[in-house]
Amino acid sequence: MQKTAAKLVMGLAALAGGAAAQDKTDPYLWLEDVGGDKPLAWVREHNAVSEKALGGPAHDALRARLQSILDAKERIPYASRHGDYLYNFWRDADHERGIWRRTTMIEYRKAAPRWETVIDLDALARAENENWVWAGITCLEPRGTRCLVSLSRGGGDADVVREFDLEAGAFVKDGFALAEAKSSVAWVDRDTLFVATDFGPGSMTSSGYPRIVKEWKRGTPLASARLVYEAGATDLSASARKDMTPGFEREFVSRQIGFYSSELFLRREGRLHKIEKPDDANAYAVRDQLLIELRSDWSVAGRSWPQGSLLAIDFERFMKGARDFEPLFTPSATTSLDGVTVTRGALLLTVLDKVKNRLFELRRAEGSWQRREVVTPGIGTLGVAALDEIESDDYFLTTSSFLTPTTLYLGHAGTDTREQLKAMPAWFDAKSYTVSQFEAKSKDGTMVPYFVVMDRRAKFDGKNPTVLYGYGGFEVSLKPSYSGMIGAGWLERGGVYVLANIRGGGEFGPRWHQAALKEHRQHAFDDFLAVAKDLIQRKVSSPRHLGIMGGSNGGLLVGAALTQRPDLFNAVVCQVPLLDMRRYHTLLAGASWMGEYGDPDDPKQWEFIGKYSPYQNVFKDRHYPRVLFTTSTRDDRVHPGHARKMAALMEGQGHDILYWENMEGGHAGAANNTQQARMWALTWSFLYSQLK
Repeated sequence: MQKTAAKLVMGLAALAGGAAAQDKTDPYLWLEDVGGDKPLAWVREHNAVSEKALGGPAHDALRARLQSILDAKERIPYASRHGDYLYNFWRDADHERGIWRRTTMIEYRKAAPRWETVIDLDALARAENENWVWAGITCLEPRGTRCLVSLSRGGGDADVVREFDLEAGAFVKDGFALAEAKSSVAWVDRDTLFVATDFGPGSMTSSGYPRIVKEWKRGTPLASARLVYEAGATDLSASARKDMTPGFEREFVSRQIGFYSSELFLRREGRLHKIEKPDDANAYAVRDQLLIELRSDWSVAGRSWPQGSLLAIDFERFMKGARDFEPLFTPSATTSLDGVTVTRGALLLTVLDKVKNRLFELRRAEGSWQRREVVTPGIGTLGVAALDEIESDDYFLTTSSFLTPTTLYLGHAGTDTREQLKAMPAWFDAKSYTVSQFEAKSKDGTMVPYFVVMDRRAKFDGKNPTVLYGYGGFEVSLKPSYSGMIGAGWLERGGVYVLANIRGGGEFGPRWHQAALKEHRQHAFDDFLAVAKDLIQRKVSSPRHLGIMGGSNGGLLVGAALTQRPDLFNAVVCQVPLLDMRRYHTLLAGASWMGEYGDPDDPKQWEFIGKYSPYQNVFKDRHYPRVLFTTSTRDDRVHPGHARKMAALMEGQGHDILYWENMEGGHAGAANNTQQARMWALTWSFLYSQLK
């Protein structure tokens, strides 16, 4: 988008004065009061308008269809093993908030396993008159009977923690319990926890996460817990954990300096010993080995290792100064490490090759690593999860693609033979569709891959209603996956779905991510716009029929695309977004993302941030496509004020917008299946009405 000099001055007006000066001139600052009466009245008014505009018989039918998919009992009940049982958290029409349940492997193999309910969240919420949303559980390994249950009010990141007894099937009276906070807890033994939580004034970082870790003994007050570590106030967070692997029990303390920088310490006999790794590398122990994943090139002991590599070395030798690493993975121009799974006797490396997964197995034998590629069913996205990395070499393998329903297998390290356990039903008839992978040339010449899912009978005449989805941040890779929401909500209605693998993501490793960091952020937007222009050039779609969608960092992406090239699109869905980049670091967890975007209080950094910040670059005299903003009142990660203020500003300038805010749901936007169905029915109804 070419700006006049006057518009550029307007867009960068806050440069000299900083956030405080901009606050004084922001007419919509009042919308940042999350639970205030006036802002919530504004929300309810706009929700009513959006629901009326997008409602009707077709919307109601779609909503019912999506709800039936979300509630279907035929879905795969993904499970994790603890002790002799497989545990699963499940929601359906009879369990709106959900149940945590268990079964045996013998039962799990059956088409209709018998499940034993362990925790009924609906019953608990009714009994306590609380809006509980399941936030996860951590059990004492390897076979402990105590677990820590995390419960969130309304779906936010902050939660309460309570101790649960698996044998008694009840919460432990006077057991470990933490008040609502963004906490990190880990078992040390049955009577001891590592706790990082809100201990009072000064105990949280500027990002809103704990900076103090303590060791808490059963039966003692939390206030008397012994200090383990204290990070800086401007760090992101601090935490601690214990590796429970028999024979290799070790305690680790982590100082998360920023989103991509950290320090790791080994705690022995109460003393901390620093693991000497690059700050931007990840390090962790696997039995007798230390593994290090590199985000940057590293020269050490006369060797140079490229970014994206996975290195291994004997743990104790490393602590004594050895640096003769063995490479377990080194990237190529088209490959990156997508994940590492640990079983009792092997490592399973999931690798992305041109945004398609491959699986490799590594075993250590006779002092060296042996590697083989695992033959997997189909080409697409693989998910790997160990059943129990301490006691078993079994693992769950999931396969998925845009048109193939997700299938769950039971695999075993050392063999390609596997057992199919479950398969997701086909929510739409895939025979009608085809998947293609194309590349678009970005502004600087970089080739950017993207996937297109469309009806094989569709014509390349520029008239296909098309939605382009992207993210482009935080090293997150977007991969092909099966979705009943997309199939039933969009493909069956004649829509084309496009997934863009733009820079900022992790599809090609750290280099792909770092190419869009901070002052290079515009590369992500250029890539996204290049894909849009390529779709138009190929006549898959046209500006009249092309829409874009993204959430969180992807909400920032579509906000920038909206303000920079509004002529390319006719609909924008902007979900739980960041939009006011002048103030993002002052809102909720925003300060933790300065490693991704930069510091807007630094004039030199605001110079590049201010050029793309959507809230500072939307103008009254421009024509923009219609926008649907969606967010959640209970999102305590990305402040709902971003979406509220952008919607109010655009509306005040006379632009055509719709706004819908779920009163629950956290950063996911919805807290249960009913809310999800409602949110997605509104979204697909909006896109269809705009792009058909």
